[in-house]
Amino acid sequence: MATGAAEPTGSEPEARTAAGVLRGRVEQGVAVFRGIPFAEPPVDALRFAAPQPVRGWDGVRPAVSYGPPPPQAGHFGMAALSPDAAETDWLTVNVWTPAPDPGAGLPVMVWIPGGAYVIGMGSLPEYDGARLARDGGVVVVTLNYRVGIEGFTWIEGAPANRGLLDQVAALEWVRDSIRAFGGDPDRVTVFGQSAGAGSVAALLAMPRAAGLFRRAIAQSVVGTFFSPELAADIATAFAAELGLRPTVADLSAVDPNRLCAAGDAVAAKSASFAERWGQAAHRSILVSPVVDGDVLPRTPWQAVADGAARDVDVLVGHTRHEQRLLTALDGLLGQVTQEQADSALKLFAPGPDGSRRYRAAYPAAGPDELYELVHSDWLFRMPSLHLATAQLTGGGHAHVYELTWPAPGMGGILGACHGLDVPLVFGNLSSGQPAMLIGESPSAAAEELSASMRAAWTSFAAHGDPGWPAYDAGQRLTRFFDTPSTVTAYPEEAARLLWEHHTFAALPLLGG
Repeated sequence: MATGAAEPTGSEPEARTAAGVLRGRVEQGVAVFRGIPFAEPPVDALRFAAPQPVRGWDGVRPAVSYGPPPPQAGHFGMAALSPDAAETDWLTVNVWTPAPDPGAGLPVMVWIPGGAYVIGMGSLPEYDGARLARDGGVVVVTLNYRVGIEGFTWIEGAPANRGLLDQVAALEWVRDSIRAFGGDPDRVTVFGQSAGAGSVAALLAMPRAAGLFRRAIAQSVVGTFFSPELAADIATAFAAELGLRPTVADLSAVDPNRLCAAGDAVAAKSASFAERWGQAAHRSILVSPVVDGDVLPRTPWQAVADGAARDVDVLVGHTRHEQRLLTALDGLLGQVTQEQADSALKLFAPGPDGSRRYRAAYPAAGPDELYELVHSDWLFRMPSLHLATAQLTGGGHAHVYELTWPAPGMGGILGACHGLDVPLVFGNLSSGQPAMLIGESPSAAAEELSASMRAAWTSFAAHGDPGWPAYDAGQRLTRFFDTPSTVTAYPEEAARLLWEHHTFAALPLLGG
């Protein structure tokens, strides 16, 4: 439990938690505490284990530097940030607070980073919480959790979904300690984007997470969840890359960075496994939460529709052109052939006649647009919308949004693409990789839209009301974030109807 506050000394505020006293610093008008351990390092005897409670310390612990990230895959240069063997405190949180006083009782927003479940860390500059905390009057927490093989791969002798268990442990730390930083443990909102939003969806379904948060914001929910059979087969391929078996006994002595490299190597040739791994192989998505029947008993859509989150306020949405950035990264923007579009429709459109129905719904769409639509819908847009409708079915409330403002950066070719919401929500329009989407000099329109999104997110965290009506099956009212923003019926009606009866089940092992 949080035990109160120590007296701040000038620009060095202190917070007294059950584990010990922490000393942070004041930056941009808020108190910041970085690199706070919430669990023991998951190395040596704890490698691939569920997170264990952190041991306390004597004296005052400096909390001015980020902890090392968990081992990272090679995407976007993140592997270079992986820790060396001496840096084992992978599981840490960072806190920004405008009022480090146990009596402040501020809403708390806990950010779960995304990154396809293979990269991600709370220390990235785009996740700096100072502006969100200062302007919104909230306590912002960012966290690290195990990603990739360390966090999610099915390993014999280890619990499934270790990365999700890390997130639960971080939320338990928030419950027990956030009061010392001015936060109200009864007003906690989890929020995340992409794999972070998929994690939020999973937390809504997890019995272990029940009661740890009151509200949830899911930005571009990733729809991929694995069956145990698929997860085990992928794990076998990862281990085989090293001449090993996917067991704790075989893998626990492997250097974490070498394990990441093995995962990257299999992902690079994932198309060769398509007959067994299906859609996951075609998208090179080889790491996802596993519907294991224990840590994650059911998919989020099943669990939420059955009422698992009826007492949690939910805000969920997506961008209009989710896939466009990913297509650009693949070097296919404006280059998609008819054959590639046909293949994408065959693989990802719902139902046996999904290809025909997509073409009928979008008769003027060429190969590029059809390719973008079906990928956007399968991976992000429809999983997000279905989470909202599942929440209604389960007796809860949900608010829905769509970001339609086109990104002006990089020549304006990416539209309202995946990841554009991150700099806008945090207000970090000129720092971190996603700031490239905003452009070199943020416009007045970007600042205005960012202020609008930050106000909606913090209002929702404080009161459960982001500023527009809840979604329902009749009007389907949705907030369009643009300049200007509006509220109208959910705009992607053609896609909604195409996917209306689809079930986002755990992806199976196909055999072959």
